[in-house]
Amino acid sequence: MSTRLKTYYQEKVVPKLTEQFKYTNVHQVPKVVKVTVNRGLGEAAQNAKALEASLAEIAVITGQKPVVTRAKKAIAGFKIRQGMPVGIMVTLRSDRMYNFLDRLINLALPRIRDFRGISPKSFDGRGNFTLGLREQLIFPEVEYDSIDQIRGMDISIITTATTDEEGRALLKELGMPFRDN
Repeated sequence: MSTRLKTYYQEKVVPKLTEQFKYTNVHQVPKVVKVTVNRGLGEAAQNAKALEASLAEIAVITGQKPVVTRAKKAIAGFKIRQGMPVGIMVTLRSDRMYNFLDRLINLALPRIRDFRGISPKSFDGRGNFTLGLREQLIFPEVEYDSIDQIRGMDISIITTATTDEEGRALLKELGMPFRDN
């Protein structure tokens, strides 16, 4: 099963980036390695339902079962003891990753209200990009009636690019709607 975005990457993006950055070897062309979807759930400590709802929701959005992340240390100010669930995360690779990116770029992001593009400043200096979403409703898989509360999530796109410029070029070619400064 080859995905639409993966085929597009191999046929269109690789030659374009090779030409743009004058790569001599096909393995120098940056590619997306993995995508992690992460959601912090501070209220899960008091509210077990929030954790269950979030697990189901992220599983529907990504097509993969999330892992519960737990507190490493106790923090009295936040009423958190060691080992309590504080978030959930999913790491997507290969076909699932390309499917998710395709849906994110072409379906979810255009559905954001007053959308003018994503800030191209969220790169980490090594070609990886992180994006924060305020609500889960922008994904067409999530039904408005089935959610108990609007929660956001962080999406990190990890690439093999060595610089932000290469990472930005890769994501732009894949269709990521960056805002023009």
